[in-house]
Amino acid sequence: MLIGQYISKLTEGNRVAVPKKIREELGVEMVVAKWYESCLVLVSIVNWQKLITRLIGNTELIISPVRDIDRFILASAFEVSLDGQGRFVLPESLIDYASFENDLIFVGLGERVEIWQLARWRDLEKLSEEKAAKAIEKIAKREK
Repeated sequence: MLIGQYISKLTEGNRVAVPKKIREELGVEMVVAKWYESCLVLVSIVNWQKLITRLIGNTELIISPVRDIDRFILASAFEVSLDGQGRFVLPESLIDYASFENDLIFVGLGERVEIWQLARWRDLEKLSEEKAAKAIEKIAKREK
């Protein structure tokens, strides 16, 4: 299971080093794509189809929400292979989308990893802490 946070850097040639713990879980063949809230998603080749099925369900109908997901995520996806140092080249289109500069953070979320611009993640993390505290209060009140 992918959990935790790991800081990395975008280096010369748009290379990013995948933290060792994540490499151990995902292997050397991965898919990276646009994700929500201006971050990227990184998953193993094996889990890619499971993620897409989870997003759109098992529908065979190409309805508007499915088309939107196809265009947003599938059209932005790249298969990547890690080099001997555990790095891959991040496509320019994904760097632009996520506004990556130098410091990045990998966030483990079960079967997927989100890759964030570090400063943006820190802001979101603070907001998430506040939301989580409020949510647990609501849940606790319903439990009584």
